[in-house]
Amino acid sequence: MDSMKDMPADTAAVIAELEDLQSRAKAAVLALVAPDGKVDAVALEVHQRAAHALSWLATYVESLRQLAAWAGRVQGETEGLILQIGFGEYLSQIAGGIPMSQTEFARLSDMGVEWQPSDAARALMAGNTAQARAQLAAILADNQGAATFGKTGLDEDLEMIRDQFRRWADDKVVPHAHDWHMQDELIPMEIISELAELGVFGLTIPEEFGGLGLSKASMVVVSEELSRAYIGVGSLGTRSEIAAELIICGGTEAQKKQWLPKLASGEILPTAVFTEPNTGSDLGSLRTRAVRDGDNWKITGNKTWITHAARTHVMTLLARTEPETDDWRGLSMFLAEKTPGTDTEPFPTPGMTGGEIEVLGYRGMKEYELGFDGFEVKGDNLLGGVTGQGFKQLMQTFESARIQTAARAIGVAQNALELGLQYALDRKQFGKALVNFPRVADKLALSAVEIMIARQLTYFSAWQKDHGNRCDLEAGMAKLLGARVAWAAADNALQIHGGNGFALEYQISRVLCDARILNIFEGAAEIQAQVIARRLLG
Repeated sequence: MDSMKDMPADTAAVIAELEDLQSRAKAAVLALVAPDGKVDAVALEVHQRAAHALSWLATYVESLRQLAAWAGRVQGETEGLILQIGFGEYLSQIAGGIPMSQTEFARLSDMGVEWQPSDAARALMAGNTAQARAQLAAILADNQGAATFGKTGLDEDLEMIRDQFRRWADDKVVPHAHDWHMQDELIPMEIISELAELGVFGLTIPEEFGGLGLSKASMVVVSEELSRAYIGVGSLGTRSEIAAELIICGGTEAQKKQWLPKLASGEILPTAVFTEPNTGSDLGSLRTRAVRDGDNWKITGNKTWITHAARTHVMTLLARTEPETDDWRGLSMFLAEKTPGTDTEPFPTPGMTGGEIEVLGYRGMKEYELGFDGFEVKGDNLLGGVTGQGFKQLMQTFESARIQTAARAIGVAQNALELGLQYALDRKQFGKALVNFPRVADKLALSAVEIMIARQLTYFSAWQKDHGNRCDLEAGMAKLLGARVAWAAADNALQIHGGNGFALEYQISRVLCDARILNIFEGAAEIQAQVIARRLLG
């Protein structure tokens, strides 16, 4: 999938040039953070700007590599324009500053390196012209009913899966999503039941355990389309994906046989219970403790930001079983069973209490704070049957979780683009549709380009995972870029709506709120950049 021979010749030469730039940048950052040959944690924090600049540079290099490889596999006017604009924009950003947020830029000078673009690179940088953007915007306007803007490069089977889930989502989710959001309602159980019948909860679970045994690429496509309709629906599958991955990678054979078929069928719904009030991304400092009580365990402590906690049947719960430890080595993972709650009694299980956290967006499953006071977990439900393995078990799920989050980001971005495009077509100002104004066209065109770039990086991550290759780096990059793209697409689409975008009745107001969370969960953007930097620096 990532073959240089598939790339157009001019892009292949520039990719090689960028790889050399990345290599020089890495050496320069290593000199700052590893003066003795090994990365020093204090130095890495002091030189965090340089390290994160390296992460973003590497993300852009990989993104352009995948965009070029995609362009070599597909042909068409739309695809050619996306390649032309994408290379022009991203090369210019590499030279002048990559936006990490609205006010922070990753600059080559942060890493102590310079780049004098070759003639080939300068020619590609000049490709992001007003004419090209206007031409792409006109194509989008002519094809607004398309599932995606530009060929994805996926095989026929995956496109059939996309079509099936897009049609289902358009029928069952899109007409109701905004009402669910406005009324802060849980996604109806009928929707969850239909998702179970469609196989969403067992999509990547092996067939021997009752799942469909499909690829991570299929999971990406399904997550994209469900999240395009409503991120809450797209995220329902994430709960089962994380739980199943934990059990597949770290569970005993008995645990796999007991839990995976029930997860796959939707008979039980899981939730992930990791974060604590004062830890955030620092999972190694968790304080919730698990103490042996005969053959079982008693859990005491507090958790927060627990998604879909009330309705679920089982919690993948991370707790400290080794009281003498104060880092990741003393943590264990439990499959903690609970009774699903009701509206009047959300947490009926003894030893457990909870309260809802009111949020801006991402509302369909609700967020909760949980308290545990002697909450009992069966001894057989210690994941893997051995203590002290919880953090390692969780780390094994990060590739899939971040690929899935990147896919959700693409879906949200696609939704924002479609809403912005439709409004730009319908709304008339000064005697013509908004889409005919250059800066409106620019917003739409660049959103379409960035969505395709993030999409191809995410597909590549899934392809790597499906082929048994380590892909934590690529998955992290896909999540990092996808979250930024989703926020930019939503912000631009709301701007196209003008004052109406600020009105709660318009769907784009919801999509903006939903997009904002993507830069925070599954590793905040700053943490994600730090993780990528550590991996790059060895």
